[in-house]
Amino acid sequence: MTGLQGDERASLHDGGGDVSELASGHGRAAGTTTPSSWWLVDAEQRVLAGPFSSRLDAALAELSSPGVEVAPLYPAHGVRRDDGTLASRFSPDDRAWLAHLSDQLDRLADDWDALIDDADPLTGLVCEVAAAVAEAGLPLHDCAGRTESRQLGGVCLTPAPGEHGVLVSWTQHDRMALGRVRGHAADLAAQDVMNHALAGVLAAFGFELEPFGDASGHIVRAAGSPPGLTEWE
Repeated sequence: MTGLQGDERASLHDGGGDVSELASGHGRAAGTTTPSSWWLVDAEQRVLAGPFSSRLDAALAELSSPGVEVAPLYPAHGVRRDDGTLASRFSPDDRAWLAHLSDQLDRLADDWDALIDDADPLTGLVCEVAAAVAEAGLPLHDCAGRTESRQLGGVCLTPAPGEHGVLVSWTQHDRMALGRVRGHAADLAAQDVMNHALAGVLAAFGFELEPFGDASGHIVRAAGSPPGLTEWE
C-alpha cells in the first residue's frame, strides 16, 4: 500500500484544504461530515487522510509513508467534521473490547459485591485496573468460579478497603497452585516473578502502587492519568 506522500503531509500541516487523495485509492476525505470510518489524525484530532476500511489499513498507510519530519499520525475511528477535525465514535473494535472487559469483570470475587458498593471509589479503581490488565493481554482469574476456566489462573483483584486500594496478585494454574506438579519452590518462584511483573506493568501504565505484606502482591491506590485518552461525543 502506498501511504501519504511528503508533499501531501506538508500541505496538510500547513493548513491546506481537504485531505489529499492517497495513491492507494482510498479517496479524498469530503469537506463535509462523512459516515463513521477509520482515519489518520494528528495529536490535535485533525483528519489528515482517509477514510480507510479498517484500523489496519490506516496504520499501514502511515507506516508506508516516506520519512517526513512532521508530527506522528494515528489511526482513529469517527466522523469527520466540516472543520476537518474528528468526532470520535465507537468502532466495532471498541464494542468487542467492551464486551471482553465486561466478561473479565464478571470474574471478580464475590467480595466486591459484599464489601464495596457502586458508589465506592474502589469500584472505579478496580475497573481501571482490570482494563489495564486486559490491555496487557493478561486474563483475570475467575475467583468467583462463574466460568469453566477457574483452574486456569490469572490476575486476582481483591478489595482492600482498609488500605484504600485494590490488592493485585497472580494465581497459577491449579496444576501448580494445588497440585504442585513442579514442586513448592517452583510454585512460589512463579508467583513471585508474576507478581513483580504485574507491578511493573501497572507502574508503566501510570498506577500508584506499593508492596503489600510479606508476600509479593501489591496494593494499587490510584490510577494514573496516561496521555491520549479518547473523548467521546
